[in-house]
Amino acid sequence: MTIATLEHVNMTVSDPQRSADLMRDLFGWHIRWEGPSMLGGHTIHVGTDDQYLALYTNDKIKQAEPHFNKGEPLNHVAMTVDDLDAVEDKVKAAGLEPFGHDDYDPGRRFYFFDWNGIEYEIVNYG
Repeated sequence: MTIATLEHVNMTVSDPQRSADLMRDLFGWHIRWEGPSMLGGHTIHVGTDDQYLALYTNDKIKQAEPHFNKGEPLNHVAMTVDDLDAVEDKVKAAGLEPFGHDDYDPGRRFYFFDWNGIEYEIVNYG
């Protein structure tokens, strides 16, 4: 049996640079690639050497500044981090609101919505 690993998630956002800057600040990621999208518009790949988020927009999306409802287009994206409190401070500094804090076996977590209503779960298992 072949075991798969997640390579990337492609998401539509109103401002890929703003979203990429947040991911770089929160998670220490880097921009792997940036350029024109195959479908028109612009995409930024931000992540590690092995995994990334593809952040896509076009002129119509930029003008609409969309805000998706939870579950549209996805429920949430979860990330594990070494220092949950430091990441939470950065989320707050970005003007976003952490919520849903929980301590559970084997770790702790919180959630936040970005500017487009995309929900992120931040987890620490340490």
